[in-house]
Amino acid sequence: MTLFTEAPDAARVARGMTADFLRGAGADAMVDDARLIVSELFGNVVNHVVPEPALAQSGGSRRMDVSFELWPKWLFIGVTDEDSTPPLLPLGDVFPPGLRGELSEVVLPDHDRGLLIVQRLASTVCWTPGESGGKTVWCRMDIGQAAGVDPLC
Repeated sequence: MTLFTEAPDAARVARGMTADFLRGAGADAMVDDARLIVSELFGNVVNHVVPEPALAQSGGSRRMDVSFELWPKWLFIGVTDEDSTPPLLPLGDVFPPGLRGELSEVVLPDHDRGLLIVQRLASTVCWTPGESGGKTVWCRMDIGQAAGVDPLC
């Protein structure tokens, strides 16, 4: 699906189409996590993407493409944008596990946690550059207890 981020209901449409696709494919158990992943990646496009001049649409609307690939053991979600800048994938927890329970919510970051949330929900998160610019952020979600070879990243 292709969305323009400036449309007033674009985020709702992205979440709704994600749910519709997964329910139609019989993957109802993955709907909530997949909707949150798409929502967080949509937010990253809105907040961080600066379209490259060759890809920018006249009028300033930023385009975002969302794709789904459902395999017997995996669901792949791809979000493509018009900015070739690599995403800053978090390398680990913001705070060590032993310290996290002792910290007040006041010191925890209240923004820029989208990819950290996505990494918690997906089995793998990576990105690929587009052939003509832009990039795609890919998330792999395991269906059931799929294990073994990581076919993507």
